[in-house]
Amino acid sequence: MNFISIKEAMQKGTGEVSIRGWVYRERKSNKFGFIVLRDATDIVQCIIEKDKVSEKIWADMEKILIESSCEIHGTIHPEKRAPTGFEIAVSEMSVVSFAEPFPINKDQGTEFLLNERHLWIRSRYMTSILKIRSTVFQAIREYFCSKGFYEYQSPIFTDVQCEGGSTLFQVDYFGHPVYLTQSWQLYAEAGIFSLEKIFTIAPSFRAERSKTSRHLTEYWHAEMEVAWCGFDGMIEYGEGLIKHVVNSVLERNREELKILKRDPAKLKPAIEKPFKRITYDEALFLLKQKCKLEIPWGKDLRTIEEDKLTSLFDAPVIVTRYPKMIKAFYMREDPENPDVVLGSDFLLPEGHGEVIGGSEREPDLEKIKERLKAQGEKLENYEFYLDTRRYGSVPHSGFGLGVERLVSWICGLENIKDAIAFPRTMLRWTP
Repeated sequence: MNFISIKEAMQKGTGEVSIRGWVYRERKSNKFGFIVLRDATDIVQCIIEKDKVSEKIWADMEKILIESSCEIHGTIHPEKRAPTGFEIAVSEMSVVSFAEPFPINKDQGTEFLLNERHLWIRSRYMTSILKIRSTVFQAIREYFCSKGFYEYQSPIFTDVQCEGGSTLFQVDYFGHPVYLTQSWQLYAEAGIFSLEKIFTIAPSFRAERSKTSRHLTEYWHAEMEVAWCGFDGMIEYGEGLIKHVVNSVLERNREELKILKRDPAKLKPAIEKPFKRITYDEALFLLKQKCKLEIPWGKDLRTIEEDKLTSLFDAPVIVTRYPKMIKAFYMREDPENPDVVLGSDFLLPEGHGEVIGGSEREPDLEKIKERLKAQGEKLENYEFYLDTRRYGSVPHSGFGLGVERLVSWICGLENIKDAIAFPRTMLRWTP
């Protein structure tokens, strides 16, 4: 048989087709068997009439259960009563593997589905998310490559912290303590002196003791670093990236958004409108005036403040110039106000939180040393990084984007754990 996908069979619309996949639904009577078959592209209803097939095919049909794999040949035709508008009248069927009774049904709870994640990813819900996730990864690469970036990788094992020592995973490296990377950034800053414009998509690790619906301990990080790029240029790259990704999903994944019951109209403002840019001080003012939340200056924005703030906008909002005391040592002081840094967070609407954190990098070697010392860090561990300021330093900027946060918002998910095939959290490290 010359097999085609279910989507291709439905595009053909009429005539003989051969497809293969897994049983998504099944019901049987004395004279008819109905099998809804799925593959990676779609589902289609197949009808088996007892009087029109061999005894073996009928016997196999009577034994077949959900998730059995099979190959089917028959004639496809439009059928309004079928789930996707087409039906295949089966003439030949070969069961590749009879499945045991499937443990997942409609009434299973969240924790059960996480325990059975290796099976749950077969669902149309998870398949739709994973297709959109694939589009997101592809679109990220498209965007950076279209802007002349090189893809560049950095180590997963590191001996220094980038985002705070309290969130490091320590591992034994042949008797030496090292850490799983929080970000590629320190090594990316070295890379720009070779390639100038670089990006990566790689896993990052944060040992945050958080049980919220928007945190993972292992997540995928899309990061960029650019030589000769100032603060505003970095922000423009971030906004352009998100717009390109959202537009790509709307162009390529309409069916998946429909299955997820995600209204595309909620994503369109992110394409059609410029992202609102406000300073940290302006954010505190809005929270006080519009949301009745008074936040003391110098305190970082928590989940509740981010949610209240983003409820005022229908597209991502960019908060800039945070207090230096709450931001990383590598962020450049604002030349006009040394109490704040040229750093920004991109906050997503609908309660999905920060998706991008970025900054212009501090060019002053002595200021970097002072801030590292203030954090209790040993300067000798950062000699390779300090060398980037000693030998031909140039203005440069970069950011990191949390891919699962972006996927979660695009798909309208209630929990970030569904934005990745096998989530890792404080309480979950299997399957």
